Amino acid sequence: MSEEKHHHFFNHHKKDEDQQPAGGEYGGGYSETVAVEAVTAGENEYERYKKEEKEHKHKQHLGEAGALAAGAFALYEKHEAKKDPEHAHRHKITEEIAATAAVGAGGYAFHEHHEKKKDHKEAEEASGEKKHHHLFG
Repeated sequence: MSEEKHHHFFNHHKKDEDQQPAGGEYGGGYSETVAVEAVTAGENEYERYKKEEKEHKHKQHLGEAGALAAGAFALYEKHEAKKDPEHAHRHKITEEIAATAAVGAGGYAFHEHHEKKKDHKEAEEASGEKKHHHLFG
């Protein structure tokens, strides 16, 4: 075990480990670089789809929170436009921008919701579970 070669990502080394000379065990003057795949070997299709479904659910919630925050800011600016007539035009413009951001964030949340549903369906198919057919939906 102690003779195994340890590979380090992005050329990071622990200081307490022994450093090999540039020639290493191959005798050349070049250092060895190793590329590692991001996907682990034990991860099957079902687990991958469930992980993607979880990621889409998280992104959907972020989109919903963004829509809520932008909508609240738009309502605040609408209130400020009525309260501060001297700068009403500026507040109305800011209100419209915030409302547009709220619609965009809502659309993003809607998109992620459908991606989550698609991944859920693919996970069911990958696991081989029996599909439940409902009468209404």
